[in-house]
Amino acid sequence: MTLSPEQASIRFGCGLSPELPPQTTADLLAGLRGQDDSAAQFPIESFSAYAQNLEAAARLRRDIKTAKKHGKTKHANAARDEISAMRKRLASQSLGWYVNTLLRWSWSEAPLRERLAMFWADHFTAMGKNPIMVPAAFPYIEEAIRPNVNGRFADLLIAAVTHPLMLHFLDQSYSVGPGSVAAERAERLGGLNENLAREVLELHTLGVDGPYNQDDVRQLAELFTGLSYKTDGTFTFREGFAEPGAETVLGVRYGVGKPGIEPVLDALRDLSVHPATARHIALKLAVHFVSDNPGPALVDHVAARFVDTDGDLQEVYAALLDHPASWTEATGNVKPPFDLIATSCRALAVTPKAMQGLEPRKVRRALLRPLAEMGQPLLKPGGPDGWAEEDAAWITPQGLSARLRWAVSAPTVLRPNLPEPSAFVDAALGPFATQSVRFAAQAAESRSDAIGLVLSSPAFQRR
Repeated sequence: MTLSPEQASIRFGCGLSPELPPQTTADLLAGLRGQDDSAAQFPIESFSAYAQNLEAAARLRRDIKTAKKHGKTKHANAARDEISAMRKRLASQSLGWYVNTLLRWSWSEAPLRERLAMFWADHFTAMGKNPIMVPAAFPYIEEAIRPNVNGRFADLLIAAVTHPLMLHFLDQSYSVGPGSVAAERAERLGGLNENLAREVLELHTLGVDGPYNQDDVRQLAELFTGLSYKTDGTFTFREGFAEPGAETVLGVRYGVGKPGIEPVLDALRDLSVHPATARHIALKLAVHFVSDNPGPALVDHVAARFVDTDGDLQEVYAALLDHPASWTEATGNVKPPFDLIATSCRALAVTPKAMQGLEPRKVRRALLRPLAEMGQPLLKPGGPDGWAEEDAAWITPQGLSARLRWAVSAPTVLRPNLPEPSAFVDAALGPFATQSVRFAAQAAESRSDAIGLVLSSPAFQRR
Protein backbone atom coordinates (compact mmCIF):
# COMPACT_ATOMS: atom_id res chain seq x y z
CA MET A 1 0.00 0.00 0.00
CA THR A 2 1.35 3.42 -1.00
CA LEU A 3 1.04 5.83 1.89
CA SER A 4 1.23 9.60 1.80
CA PRO A 5 4.18 10.95 3.81
CA GLU A 6 2.12 14.06 4.51
CA GLN A 7 -0.71 11.98 5.93
CA ALA A 8 1.76 10.02 8.07
CA SER A 9 3.22 13.28 9.39
CA ILE A 10 -0.18 14.67 10.28
CA ARG A 11 -1.82 11.56 11.73
CA PHE A 12 1.12 9.90 13.46
CA GLY A 13 3.56 12.78 13.81
CA CYS A 14 3.49 16.41 14.90
CA GLY A 15 2.19 17.84 11.65
CA LEU A 16 3.81 19.39 8.61
CA SER A 17 6.61 21.95 8.70
CA PRO A 18 8.25 24.14 6.05
CA GLU A 19 11.63 23.31 7.60
CA LEU A 20 11.34 19.52 7.97
CA PRO A 21 10.48 16.91 5.33
CA PRO A 22 7.28 14.86 5.72
CA GLN A 23 7.75 11.52 7.44
CA THR A 24 7.05 8.08 6.01
CA THR A 25 5.89 5.30 8.34
CA ALA A 26 9.38 3.80 8.13
CA ASP A 27 10.88 7.13 9.15
CA LEU A 28 8.47 7.42 12.09
CA LEU A 29 9.42 3.99 13.44
CA ALA A 30 13.13 4.51 12.80
CA GLY A 31 12.96 7.71 14.82
CA LEU A 32 11.96 5.70 17.87
CA ARG A 33 15.07 3.57 17.61
CA GLY A 34 17.45 6.51 17.35
CA GLN A 35 18.84 8.79 20.02
CA ASP A 36 16.44 11.17 21.71
CA ASP A 37 17.94 14.31 20.17
CA SER A 38 14.95 16.50 21.01
CA ALA A 39 15.31 15.80 24.72
CA ALA A 40 18.96 16.81 24.54
CA GLN A 41 18.23 19.95 22.52
CA PHE A 42 15.28 21.10 24.63
CA PRO A 43 15.98 19.69 28.10
CA ILE A 44 13.53 19.04 30.90
CA GLU A 45 14.81 18.17 34.35
CA SER A 46 14.58 14.56 35.51
CA PHE A 47 12.52 13.78 38.58
CA SER A 48 15.66 12.67 40.39
CA ALA A 49 17.03 16.19 40.04
CA TYR A 50 13.68 17.84 40.76
CA ALA A 51 13.35 15.85 43.99
CA GLN A 52 15.88 18.15 45.66
CA ASN A 53 13.01 20.63 45.89
CA LEU A 54 10.85 18.08 47.70
CA GLU A 55 13.53 17.50 50.29
CA ALA A 56 14.11 21.22 50.74
CA ALA A 57 10.37 21.86 51.15
CA ALA A 58 10.09 19.05 53.70
CA ARG A 59 12.98 20.54 55.67
CA LEU A 60 11.37 23.97 55.63
CA ARG A 61 8.05 22.57 56.82
CA ARG A 62 9.88 20.88 59.71
CA ASP A 63 11.58 24.18 60.49
CA ILE A 64 8.20 25.95 60.60
CA LYS A 65 6.79 23.33 62.93
CA THR A 66 9.79 23.53 65.27
CA ALA A 67 9.81 27.34 65.24
CA LYS A 68 6.12 27.52 66.07
CA LYS A 69 6.59 25.03 68.89
CA HIS A 70 9.23 27.25 70.46
CA GLY A 71 7.45 30.51 69.74
CA LYS A 72 9.98 31.68 67.14
CA THR A 73 7.54 33.47 64.87
CA LYS A 74 10.26 35.28 62.94
CA HIS A 75 11.99 32.02 62.03
CA ALA A 76 8.67 30.43 61.01
CA ASN A 77 7.82 33.37 58.77
CA ALA A 78 11.25 33.26 57.15
CA ALA A 79 10.77 29.58 56.31
CA ARG A 80 7.32 30.31 54.87
CA ASP A 81 8.84 33.00 52.69
CA GLU A 82 11.41 30.49 51.42
CA ILE A 83 8.65 28.02 50.50
CA SER A 84 6.72 30.79 48.73
CA ALA A 85 9.82 31.77 46.75
CA MET A 86 10.40 28.12 45.86
CA ARG A 87 6.85 27.78 44.55
CA LYS A 88 7.29 30.83 42.31
CA ARG A 89 10.63 29.56 41.02
CA LEU A 90 9.22 26.12 40.24
CA ALA A 91 6.17 27.62 38.51
CA SER A 92 8.52 29.66 36.31
CA GLN A 93 10.66 26.59 35.65
CA SER A 94 7.57 24.62 34.71
CA LEU A 95 6.62 27.32 32.20
CA GLY A 96 10.02 26.85 30.58
CA TRP A 97 9.50 23.09 30.40
CA TYR A 98 6.16 23.67 28.70
CA VAL A 99 7.90 25.85 26.10
CA ASN A 100 10.54 23.16 25.57
CA THR A 101 7.81 20.55 25.12
CA LEU A 102 6.29 22.71 22.37
CA LEU A 103 9.74 23.12 20.80
CA ARG A 104 10.21 19.36 20.78
CA TRP A 105 7.00 19.03 18.80
CA SER A 106 8.00 21.91 16.53
CA TRP A 107 11.47 20.69 15.60
CA SER A 108 11.66 16.97 16.26
CA GLU A 109 12.85 14.73 13.44
CA ALA A 110 11.34 11.81 15.39
CA PRO A 111 7.82 13.20 15.88
CA LEU A 112 6.19 9.85 16.69
CA ARG A 113 8.23 9.86 19.90
CA GLU A 114 6.65 13.17 20.92
CA ARG A 115 3.16 11.89 20.19
CA LEU A 116 3.77 8.68 22.14
CA ALA A 117 5.31 10.47 25.12
CA MET A 118 2.14 12.54 25.39
CA PHE A 119 -0.12 9.52 24.80
CA TRP A 120 1.50 7.42 27.52
CA ALA A 121 1.77 10.36 29.92
CA ASP A 122 -2.00 10.65 29.61
CA HIS A 123 -2.52 6.90 29.92
CA PHE A 124 -0.48 6.94 33.12
CA THR A 125 -1.83 10.25 34.37
CA ALA A 126 -0.15 11.43 37.56
CA MET A 127 -0.57 14.90 39.01
CA GLY A 128 0.93 16.86 41.87
CA LYS A 129 -1.54 17.65 44.65
CA ASN A 130 0.32 20.58 46.21
CA PRO A 131 2.17 23.58 44.70
CA ILE A 132 5.59 21.94 45.05
CA MET A 133 4.49 18.72 43.33
CA VAL A 134 2.39 20.18 40.49
CA PRO A 135 5.39 21.05 38.27
CA ALA A 136 6.82 17.56 38.92
CA ALA A 137 4.59 16.17 36.16
CA PHE A 138 7.15 17.28 33.56
CA PRO A 139 10.09 15.53 35.31
CA TYR A 140 7.85 12.47 35.85
CA ILE A 141 7.21 12.21 32.11
CA GLU A 142 10.89 12.78 31.42
CA GLU A 143 12.00 10.01 33.78
CA ALA A 144 9.27 7.36 33.79
CA ILE A 145 7.49 7.74 30.46
CA ARG A 146 9.73 9.09 27.74
CA PRO A 147 12.63 6.59 28.04
CA ASN A 148 10.17 3.67 27.94
CA VAL A 149 7.87 4.51 25.03
CA ASN A 150 9.74 2.23 22.64
CA GLY A 151 10.49 -0.73 24.92
CA ARG A 152 8.27 -3.34 26.52
CA PHE A 153 4.98 -2.37 28.05
CA ALA A 154 5.98 -4.16 31.26
CA ASP A 155 8.91 -1.77 31.76
CA LEU A 156 6.73 1.26 31.07
CA LEU A 157 4.03 -0.02 33.45
CA ILE A 158 6.49 -0.65 36.28
CA ALA A 159 8.26 2.70 35.80
CA ALA A 160 4.98 4.62 35.93
CA VAL A 161 3.17 2.70 38.66
CA THR A 162 6.08 2.73 41.10
CA HIS A 163 7.08 6.33 40.41
CA PRO A 164 6.94 8.69 43.41
CA LEU A 165 4.58 11.10 41.60
CA MET A 166 2.09 8.28 40.92
CA LEU A 167 2.34 7.10 44.53
CA HIS A 168 1.77 10.68 45.68
CA PHE A 169 -1.14 11.29 43.30
CA LEU A 170 -3.05 8.17 44.32
CA ASP A 171 -2.19 8.40 48.04
CA GLN A 172 -0.38 5.08 47.96
CA SER A 173 2.12 6.13 50.62
CA TYR A 174 -0.73 6.23 53.13
CA SER A 175 -1.87 2.68 52.37
CA VAL A 176 -1.31 0.31 55.29
CA GLY A 177 -1.83 -3.43 55.29
CA PRO A 178 -4.51 -4.42 57.84
CA GLY A 179 -2.20 -7.04 59.32
CA SER A 180 1.01 -5.07 59.06
CA VAL A 181 3.32 -4.01 61.85
CA ALA A 182 2.43 -0.37 61.20
CA ALA A 183 -1.32 -1.04 61.51
CA GLU A 184 -0.81 -2.81 64.84
CA ARG A 185 1.13 0.02 66.42
CA ALA A 186 -0.59 3.08 64.95
CA GLU A 187 -4.34 3.09 64.43
CA ARG A 188 -4.23 6.69 63.21
CA LEU A 189 -2.70 5.57 59.90
CA GLY A 190 -5.02 5.66 56.92
CA GLY A 191 -5.66 1.97 56.48
CA LEU A 192 -5.76 0.12 53.17
CA ASN A 193 -6.02 2.40 50.12
CA GLU A 194 -7.32 0.83 46.91
CA ASN A 195 -6.75 3.80 44.59
CA LEU A 196 -3.57 2.59 42.91
CA ALA A 197 -4.73 -1.01 42.59
CA ARG A 198 -8.03 0.05 41.03
CA GLU A 199 -6.40 2.37 38.50
CA VAL A 200 -3.77 -0.22 37.57
CA LEU A 201 -6.49 -2.74 36.73
CA GLU A 202 -9.12 -0.40 35.32
CA LEU A 203 -7.02 2.20 33.49
CA HIS A 204 -3.44 1.01 33.08
CA THR A 205 -3.84 -2.66 32.14
CA LEU A 206 -7.03 -4.76 31.82
CA GLY A 207 -9.53 -1.97 31.20
CA VAL A 208 -12.82 -1.09 32.84
CA ASP A 209 -14.47 -4.22 31.39
CA GLY A 210 -11.51 -6.45 32.19
CA PRO A 211 -11.74 -9.89 33.83
CA TYR A 212 -11.32 -8.80 37.45
CA ASN A 213 -13.58 -8.19 40.43
CA GLN A 214 -13.53 -6.27 43.69
CA ASP A 215 -11.65 -9.06 45.44
CA ASP A 216 -8.85 -8.75 42.87
CA VAL A 217 -8.73 -5.00 43.54
CA ARG A 218 -8.43 -5.55 47.27
CA GLN A 219 -5.83 -8.29 46.97
CA LEU A 220 -3.73 -6.15 44.62
CA ALA A 221 -4.11 -3.22 47.01
CA GLU A 222 -2.78 -5.39 49.83
CA LEU A 223 0.09 -6.48 47.61
CA PHE A 224 0.90 -2.81 46.91
CA THR A 225 1.11 -1.85 50.60
CA GLY A 226 4.68 -0.82 51.28
CA LEU A 227 5.12 1.12 48.04
CA SER A 228 6.22 4.61 49.03
CA TYR A 229 8.84 7.32 48.54
CA LYS A 230 11.18 9.27 50.80
CA THR A 231 11.23 13.02 51.38
CA ASP A 232 14.11 13.22 48.88
CA GLY A 233 11.81 11.81 46.19
CA THR A 234 13.39 8.37 45.88
CA PHE A 235 11.29 5.23 45.80
CA THR A 236 11.25 2.99 48.87
CA PHE A 237 9.45 -0.14 49.99
CA ARG A 238 8.34 0.08 53.62
CA GLU A 239 8.21 -3.45 54.96
CA GLY A 240 6.42 -2.32 58.10
CA PHE A 241 3.45 -1.08 56.06
CA ALA A 242 3.23 -4.18 53.85
CA GLU A 243 0.48 -6.75 54.38
CA PRO A 244 2.14 -10.04 55.39
CA GLY A 245 1.49 -13.24 53.47
CA ALA A 246 0.52 -13.99 49.89
CA GLU A 247 -2.17 -12.26 47.82
CA THR A 248 -4.19 -13.74 44.96
CA VAL A 249 -4.85 -11.61 41.88
CA LEU A 250 -6.64 -13.10 38.86
CA GLY A 251 -6.10 -16.56 40.33
CA VAL A 252 -2.33 -16.20 40.76
CA ARG A 253 -0.72 -16.12 44.22
CA TYR A 254 2.02 -13.55 44.76
CA GLY A 255 4.38 -13.27 47.71
CA VAL A 256 4.79 -16.92 48.64
CA GLY A 257 8.20 -16.97 50.31
CA LYS A 258 9.08 -13.77 48.47
CA PRO A 259 8.73 -10.64 50.63
CA GLY A 260 9.42 -7.11 49.48
CA ILE A 261 9.04 -5.49 46.09
CA GLU A 262 9.50 -8.59 43.91
CA PRO A 263 5.91 -9.92 44.23
CA VAL A 264 4.64 -6.50 43.18
CA LEU A 265 6.86 -6.53 40.09
CA ASP A 266 5.79 -10.10 39.28
CA ALA A 267 2.13 -9.06 39.38
CA LEU A 268 2.73 -6.03 37.18
CA ARG A 269 4.65 -8.12 34.65
CA ASP A 270 1.81 -10.65 34.48
CA LEU A 271 -0.79 -7.91 34.07
CA SER A 272 1.31 -6.28 31.35
CA VAL A 273 1.01 -9.30 29.03
CA HIS A 274 -2.58 -10.31 29.80
CA PRO A 275 -4.76 -10.60 26.65
CA ALA A 276 -7.23 -8.11 28.14
CA THR A 277 -4.40 -5.62 28.55
CA ALA A 278 -3.39 -6.17 24.93
CA ARG A 279 -6.90 -5.38 23.76
CA HIS A 280 -7.27 -2.39 26.07
CA ILE A 281 -4.01 -0.84 24.86
CA ALA A 282 -4.77 -1.65 21.21
CA LEU A 283 -8.14 0.06 21.45
CA LYS A 284 -6.69 3.14 23.15
CA LEU A 285 -3.97 3.50 20.50
CA ALA A 286 -6.47 3.10 17.68
CA VAL A 287 -8.85 5.63 19.20
CA HIS A 288 -6.05 8.13 19.82
CA PHE A 289 -4.40 7.92 16.42
CA VAL A 290 -7.15 6.87 14.02
CA SER A 291 -10.77 7.29 15.04
CA ASP A 292 -13.15 7.63 17.96
CA ASN A 293 -14.73 4.41 16.71
CA PRO A 294 -12.00 2.26 15.15
CA GLY A 295 -12.98 -0.85 13.28
CA PRO A 296 -12.62 -4.18 15.14
CA ALA A 297 -10.20 -5.50 12.51
CA LEU A 298 -7.67 -2.80 13.36
CA VAL A 299 -8.00 -3.34 17.10
CA ASP A 300 -7.74 -7.12 16.69
CA HIS A 301 -4.62 -6.74 14.54
CA VAL A 302 -2.82 -4.50 17.03
CA ALA A 303 -3.90 -6.60 20.03
CA ALA A 304 -2.66 -9.79 18.34
CA ARG A 305 0.77 -8.25 17.75
CA PHE A 306 0.84 -7.16 21.40
CA VAL A 307 0.12 -10.73 22.55
CA ASP A 308 2.55 -12.33 20.09
CA THR A 309 5.44 -10.09 21.20
CA ASP A 310 4.66 -9.92 24.94
CA GLY A 311 4.01 -6.21 24.69
CA ASP A 312 6.97 -5.15 22.55
CA LEU A 313 5.78 -1.60 21.91
CA GLN A 314 7.77 -1.03 18.73
CA GLU A 315 6.03 -4.05 17.23
CA VAL A 316 2.68 -2.78 18.49
CA TYR A 317 3.20 0.61 16.83
CA ALA A 318 4.29 -1.11 13.62
CA ALA A 319 1.06 -3.12 13.63
CA LEU A 320 -0.94 0.08 14.01
CA LEU A 321 0.92 1.75 11.16
CA ASP A 322 0.81 -1.17 8.74
CA HIS A 323 -2.94 -1.84 8.89
CA PRO A 324 -5.01 -0.35 6.01
CA ALA A 325 -7.70 0.87 8.41
CA SER A 326 -5.24 3.42 9.79
CA TRP A 327 -5.22 5.21 6.45
CA THR A 328 -8.82 5.14 5.27
CA GLU A 329 -9.69 8.80 5.91
CA ALA A 330 -7.83 11.92 4.82
CA THR A 331 -8.32 13.47 8.25
CA GLY A 332 -9.46 11.87 11.46
CA ASN A 333 -9.67 12.98 15.07
CA VAL A 334 -9.98 16.56 16.22
CA LYS A 335 -6.72 17.82 17.69
CA PRO A 336 -6.87 18.41 21.45
CA PRO A 337 -5.82 21.96 22.44
CA PHE A 338 -2.19 21.11 23.19
CA ASP A 339 -1.81 19.33 19.85
CA LEU A 340 -3.38 22.27 18.04
CA ILE A 341 -0.96 24.75 19.60
CA ALA A 342 2.06 22.48 19.13
CA THR A 343 1.33 21.60 15.49
CA SER A 344 0.68 25.29 14.79
CA CYS A 345 4.11 26.16 16.17
CA ARG A 346 5.60 23.47 13.92
CA ALA A 347 3.73 24.75 10.85
CA LEU A 348 4.84 28.31 11.63
CA ALA A 349 8.42 27.11 12.21
CA VAL A 350 8.65 29.22 15.36
CA THR A 351 12.36 29.29 16.16
CA PRO A 352 13.75 28.15 19.51
CA LYS A 353 15.26 31.61 19.97
CA ALA A 354 11.88 33.28 19.47
CA MET A 355 9.98 30.84 21.66
CA GLN A 356 12.47 30.74 24.53
CA GLY A 357 12.89 34.51 24.30
CA LEU A 358 9.24 35.24 25.02
CA GLU A 359 8.59 37.08 28.25
CA PRO A 360 6.75 34.91 30.81
CA ARG A 361 3.64 37.09 30.55
CA LYS A 362 3.54 36.54 26.79
CA VAL A 363 3.98 32.79 27.24
CA ARG A 364 1.06 32.79 29.64
CA ARG A 365 -1.08 34.95 27.38
CA ALA A 366 -0.29 33.24 24.05
CA LEU A 367 0.42 29.64 25.02
CA LEU A 368 -0.74 28.81 28.55
CA ARG A 369 -4.05 30.58 29.15
CA PRO A 370 -5.49 29.53 25.78
CA LEU A 371 -5.01 25.87 26.74
CA ALA A 372 -7.41 26.30 29.64
CA GLU A 373 -9.81 28.37 27.55
CA MET A 374 -9.92 25.56 25.00
CA GLY A 375 -10.60 23.06 27.78
CA GLN A 376 -7.20 21.50 28.52
CA PRO A 377 -5.47 23.36 31.38
CA LEU A 378 -1.80 22.44 31.61
CA LEU A 379 -1.03 19.50 33.95
CA LYS A 380 -4.61 19.43 35.23
CA PRO A 381 -6.69 16.64 33.68
CA GLY A 382 -9.97 15.95 35.42
CA GLY A 383 -8.84 12.72 37.06
CA PRO A 384 -6.64 9.62 36.77
CA ASP A 385 -8.28 8.67 33.47
CA GLY A 386 -6.60 11.66 31.81
CA TRP A 387 -8.02 13.71 28.96
CA ALA A 388 -11.00 12.64 26.88
CA GLU A 389 -10.31 11.28 23.41
CA GLU A 390 -13.78 11.87 21.95
CA ASP A 391 -14.08 14.73 19.48
CA ALA A 392 -17.20 15.93 21.28
CA ALA A 393 -15.08 16.80 24.33
CA TRP A 394 -13.21 19.44 22.32
CA ILE A 395 -15.85 20.67 19.87
CA THR A 396 -17.87 22.83 22.23
CA PRO A 397 -19.07 26.43 21.73
CA GLN A 398 -16.57 27.74 24.27
CA GLY A 399 -13.76 25.57 22.94
CA LEU A 400 -14.36 26.52 19.31
CA SER A 401 -14.49 30.20 20.18
CA ALA A 402 -11.17 29.93 22.03
CA ARG A 403 -9.59 28.06 19.10
CA LEU A 404 -10.63 30.75 16.63
CA ARG A 405 -9.40 33.57 18.87
CA TRP A 406 -6.07 31.84 19.38
CA ALA A 407 -5.58 31.09 15.68
CA VAL A 408 -5.93 34.77 14.79
CA SER A 409 -4.10 36.39 17.72
CA ALA A 410 -1.25 34.06 18.79
CA PRO A 411 0.79 33.66 15.57
CA THR A 412 1.80 37.34 15.53
CA VAL A 413 3.17 36.94 19.06
CA LEU A 414 5.05 33.75 18.23
CA ARG A 415 6.33 34.88 14.85
CA PRO A 416 5.93 38.60 14.09
CA ASN A 417 7.30 38.10 10.54
CA LEU A 418 4.40 35.92 9.45
CA PRO A 419 4.89 33.77 6.34
CA GLU A 420 3.32 34.54 3.00
CA PRO A 421 -0.22 33.08 3.09
CA SER A 422 -0.07 30.89 -0.02
CA ALA A 423 3.23 29.38 1.06
CA PHE A 424 1.85 28.81 4.54
CA VAL A 425 -1.15 26.90 3.18
CA ASP A 426 1.26 24.46 1.51
CA ALA A 427 3.54 24.29 4.56
CA ALA A 428 0.71 23.61 7.02
CA LEU A 429 -1.65 21.45 4.96
CA GLY A 430 0.23 20.18 1.91
CA PRO A 431 -2.07 18.13 -0.34
CA PHE A 432 -4.93 18.43 2.18
CA ALA A 433 -5.42 22.13 1.49
CA THR A 434 -8.81 22.68 -0.10
CA GLN A 435 -9.57 25.30 -2.72
CA SER A 436 -11.75 27.16 -0.24
CA VAL A 437 -8.87 27.42 2.23
CA ARG A 438 -6.51 28.61 -0.49
CA PHE A 439 -9.00 31.24 -1.66
CA ALA A 440 -9.72 32.43 1.89
CA ALA A 441 -6.02 32.78 2.69
CA GLN A 442 -5.34 34.77 -0.50
CA ALA A 443 -8.41 36.98 -0.06
CA ALA A 444 -7.82 37.80 3.64
CA GLU A 445 -7.31 41.46 4.50
CA SER A 446 -4.09 40.83 6.43
CA ARG A 447 -1.47 38.15 6.89
CA SER A 448 -2.58 37.55 10.45
CA ASP A 449 -6.14 36.97 9.23
CA ALA A 450 -4.87 34.62 6.52
CA ILE A 451 -2.76 32.58 8.93
CA GLY A 452 -5.67 32.46 11.37
CA LEU A 453 -8.02 31.18 8.66
CA VAL A 454 -5.60 28.37 7.81
CA LEU A 455 -5.05 27.33 11.44
CA SER A 456 -8.78 27.40 12.17
CA SER A 457 -9.74 25.47 9.04
CA PRO A 458 -11.26 21.98 9.52
CA ALA A 459 -8.34 20.48 7.61
CA PHE A 460 -5.81 21.81 10.13
CA GLN A 461 -7.98 21.22 13.20
CA ARG A 462 -8.01 17.47 12.50
CA ARG A 463 -5.23 14.94 12.19
